[in-house]
Amino acid sequence: MMLSSRARLAILLPAMALGACSMAPKYVQPDAPVPASWPAGDAYLTESEAALPLVSYTGIFRDERLQALIRQALANNRDLRVAAANVAAARAQVRVVRSDQFPELGVSGSATYADRQGSSGDGWSYSAQGGVSSFELDLFGKLANATEAQRNAALSTESAARTVRLGLVADLARAWSTYAADKDLLRIAQETAANAQRSVELTGALLKAGVAPRTDLRQAQQVLETARGDLASQQTALAQDINAIRLLVGADIDRTMLPDTIDQVNDSLAVLPAGTSSQVLLRRPDVIGAEYDLRAANADIGVARAQLFPSISLTGLLGFASKSLSSLFTDGAFSATGGGNAGWSIFNAGGKGANVDVAKARRDAALATYEKTIQTAFSEVADALADQGTLSERLRSARAFTEAANDTAKLTEARYRQGIDSYLDNLDAQRSLYSARKTEVAVRLAVASNRITLYRVLGGDQASDAAASD
Repeated sequence: MMLSSRARLAILLPAMALGACSMAPKYVQPDAPVPASWPAGDAYLTESEAALPLVSYTGIFRDERLQALIRQALANNRDLRVAAANVAAARAQVRVVRSDQFPELGVSGSATYADRQGSSGDGWSYSAQGGVSSFELDLFGKLANATEAQRNAALSTESAARTVRLGLVADLARAWSTYAADKDLLRIAQETAANAQRSVELTGALLKAGVAPRTDLRQAQQVLETARGDLASQQTALAQDINAIRLLVGADIDRTMLPDTIDQVNDSLAVLPAGTSSQVLLRRPDVIGAEYDLRAANADIGVARAQLFPSISLTGLLGFASKSLSSLFTDGAFSATGGGNAGWSIFNAGGKGANVDVAKARRDAALATYEKTIQTAFSEVADALADQGTLSERLRSARAFTEAANDTAKLTEARYRQGIDSYLDNLDAQRSLYSARKTEVAVRLAVASNRITLYRVLGGDQASDAAASD
């Protein structure tokens, strides 16, 4: 007796409903293996423990020129394009794996001509078939867990793309700051070369007058050539800085978008408060990615466990066959077949059980990786805060040293002109001033780099994420 369509559905639906079963263990998010707050002490700022604000890069990098370059980079950077393509591929792969949870319908048709001597069955014959081929009932959640594992892998890929975007913004801000510092160093080298040129001229005049020895002139020339060499090096550094910015932006840049001094950069960078709950690290893209990897490994356990149980598949075929096209779809030409098969491996030398152990071990490794990622993030933020806590004192000291060196250089040069001090004293004072000015620029750049580092290690720039996904 042929079953009606409703009867067949009544039989299949309960079996298909069993596919909601899952052999994966319940996922429980692990506790963060870090203290509840940042460390405090002499090396750390003693500001309030207020939570860090969740701001975009526009709230941290407030110079409109840098913001414009960041927007341009988010639109053009090739690394971001690679990351976006990887995300698209990961999302598509989820659909590929998920398709195994549904029946695959296929149709085929054929036309055959036979010409046999003395046979009355010669002529054309036609057939058309359609049906489901080997649809596996997901009774134990193997296919559903495979889809869940692939979905979490795709989400981990998206987190990696967020890491690329976050790093791009930070790298561009750092390159922009480095350009400003190198421009200051170029200015210092130009001023030092000009002063050295005047010193050479002065010493040459004193030599002609018989007041200064030739060694003074040669020493002054050494200072001049050193300054000229530094000047050439700084010109190279500036050109390389522009090349780095151009590479990060992914297109040519307008030179008017570049800063003039490192002080100008620091004035435009917002200062992030030191105190906040360490739970903010759970927003970092690498931490999010590690958790998705852990979720995927957890789902893989369900896949491995389901393989310990029988596999049941259904097949069905509807077909038409006729000697002529006109009668191909008549009732007499119709045929239907259906069936199912089940398979269960009774003995495989413990291979499938070992697959479960492998999946569990990988889940344990993913858990350890997740915890290590959080601990690493905490360490990076703590290091940046420790650096922030001492930079103000380092900058104050560098300013004071430069001021003292400048006064010493002026006084020593005046005493040399009056014949009180030797040229060696004057030379040492000029070298000390040159070194002090460069050190102060380096400390100012360190201040900018620290603020950029804090932005990067805390993670979670929502504005860049939204801009990149639009």
